[in-house]
Amino acid sequence: MRFPFPAGSRWWLLPCLLLAFSTPASPADDAPPGADVASVRAWLLQHNPELRAREAETEAARAQAIAAGSLPNPSLGVSLQGIAPDHPSLLPANVGGTSYQLRQRIPLWGKRGLARGIAERNADAVGAGREAAALALLAQAEAAYVRYWHAGQALRLVDEQIALLQTLEEIAGVRYALGMVPQQDAIRAQVQTTRVRGERIALEEAGNEAGMLLNLLLGRRADAPLAPALQAPQLAVASTSLGEALARLDKGGHPALQATQAQVEAAQDSLRLRQRERWPDISVGVGAMQRGHRIDGYELMLEVELPLQRRALAAREREARRLEDAALARADAKQTSLGGQLGIAWAQWRSAQRQRALLGSTRIPQAEANYRSALASYQVGEVDFNALLDALTDWQDARLANLDATRDELLGAAGVRALEGDTP
Repeated sequence: MRFPFPAGSRWWLLPCLLLAFSTPASPADDAPPGADVASVRAWLLQHNPELRAREAETEAARAQAIAAGSLPNPSLGVSLQGIAPDHPSLLPANVGGTSYQLRQRIPLWGKRGLARGIAERNADAVGAGREAAALALLAQAEAAYVRYWHAGQALRLVDEQIALLQTLEEIAGVRYALGMVPQQDAIRAQVQTTRVRGERIALEEAGNEAGMLLNLLLGRRADAPLAPALQAPQLAVASTSLGEALARLDKGGHPALQATQAQVEAAQDSLRLRQRERWPDISVGVGAMQRGHRIDGYELMLEVELPLQRRALAAREREARRLEDAALARADAKQTSLGGQLGIAWAQWRSAQRQRALLGSTRIPQAEANYRSALASYQVGEVDFNALLDALTDWQDARLANLDATRDELLGAAGVRALEGDTP
């Protein structure tokens, strides 16, 4: 392709044009979430401010673990001796003697390693707490997305019912014009349509509320645009039975249990550290003596800490032991709590699953067949219009009940998935 340029044109535009043609398009990551549950999960893990804050706290705790096992800072001292009272001076060469000392305190008996281990276990607890928070937020976001999807599907079913009611109104109008049915049939269809339109308004508001809750969980403005829910959520449960799910939980796979276990280990290390405080630490140092303008001597120092405050040491050990007991009790309480929550979520999931299967295999086909039969019978005058409307309402109620059961099954699955402990 050739680009003609008129005389006097600016040839520097050519590189700009080539750069514009070679610039890649903006990534698809800018598309709003909501089309499927995968987009919701990806957005939450990347943009949720609570998870970003917890990630920063985890990194801070990791950095603290490095500092916890380091030696304390050394101390440097200067001592001026023999200062003349009549002509005081702070210059080292103008006093009787000057001593320079450098000291370093050295914890012994593995105290530095224990301090580092405590900080590392605390960092592990913070990191596992971040994973547990991510699981909880993902479950809430999945539940909000399920309600968002459910509202859209319910609107579709209601729109289909409105279209069917309008068809029935037309049939009733034709039969009324022929003098075969009273005018009340057509009016009754209009009344029923108005009632269903009112239900549609409620469903629209429920969908808006679910969308705002989903935006809130994703860390977005409440009125931020969401993509239409195009696909039914796929929320697979890994375990095949409640016993298997509880067994996985008992193995400590859930991040919340890992956090409590890390806290238990930190408390145990804290107790060992307190017990080793009964053994003294040492300080070593070197020094130099200055007289006038020259160094005339050196010194070596060794100091031993005397842990004589036995009551204080015993109190600190007792505190550490009780904190260990508290951490163990908290771990047991978390295990029991998660197990109970898992059992409840599993029961809700299985109940909704069985309800959906029953509705899909029995009630919906029966209600649809009843409606088709009533419609055919009404057209030949064998049943009245009320029976036809009741059959249509029963069919619609069955379809909505099946959709509600699907929603409840997905909500239960989101709860089970969060408690099974699969980290994102």
